[in-house]
Amino acid sequence: MKKMNEFGKPFSSFENEMPRGWVWDDTRTFLAVARHGTLSGAAAELHLGIATLSRRIERLEKALKLPLFVRQQSGYQLTEEGAGLIEKAEALEAAAAAFSSGGALATQLSGRVRLATAENLATSLILPALPQFYAQYPGITLELVTDITTVNLHRRDADLALRMVKPERGNVTLRRLGTLGFGLYASPDYVAQREAHRDAGDYDTDAFVTWGETQAHLPAAQWVERVLQGREPALTTTSLATQLAAAKAGLGIAVLPHFLALEAGLVCVAADIGVDQPIYLVIQTDLTQSGRTRAVADFLAELVANNCERLSGWYSH
Repeated sequence: MKKMNEFGKPFSSFENEMPRGWVWDDTRTFLAVARHGTLSGAAAELHLGIATLSRRIERLEKALKLPLFVRQQSGYQLTEEGAGLIEKAEALEAAAAAFSSGGALATQLSGRVRLATAENLATSLILPALPQFYAQYPGITLELVTDITTVNLHRRDADLALRMVKPERGNVTLRRLGTLGFGLYASPDYVAQREAHRDAGDYDTDAFVTWGETQAHLPAAQWVERVLQGREPALTTTSLATQLAAAKAGLGIAVLPHFLALEAGLVCVAADIGVDQPIYLVIQTDLTQSGRTRAVADFLAELVANNCERLSGWYSH
């Protein structure tokens, strides 16, 4: 049978739930009174009035449903229940101190960090999340470079990169964060006309929007080239944004990232065509110990993790 306190509650039950009405400042007050043994001593330490301290202790006892002190003329003496909470209260005190020092460190980080990434990741993923990053690290300035075809970390053109191509050389550290999923997409009108006049799996008479010669090495461009079998595409472009706009205009089918195409209102013609790409976080190895570079790297890793389903596009299958 569990031992009950005078409030009719088991002594250990507080360990299994977060008490309602609990306030951190009340725990500080509890520790100060426990250490000094008097309200006057605790008041001097916390620079608070005795009446305020008394109300906080009463509020904490009410929240925990436990008597913490025996009030005596000579001072406040811990009850058995109160003494059992000292170690836990001190752990909270240490955690609060660590949290405070961590926040102070974050505000102290400053300087410029140059990040290279694909334009679609910059505009649709990174930029919308930057206000939250700057709120945490107001001293860091992020320089976004989206022309990644000219960026080489080996030449130190950037401090770190979020890219879909695994670097083959250079003094860099890399980590795979997730997957960018691709599919075939077209406008609703194009798909409606297509389904009315041809087999869904037949691309022989389809119009395609694809990459130009300078991007012919991309998996998406190579896939379209294999499908066309020597036919000319309807349009070639040098940017993903242009391909997205062309598909929305009904010019043809394009190989696009699921998350961009779906959010643009395009219709998926084929969800899995085998050109999904890994997303790598690449950092100059000698910058991995830089506080501001690590802050940006952690921000990117968390951002990709929080958007993994959106980026991979598994929900479109």
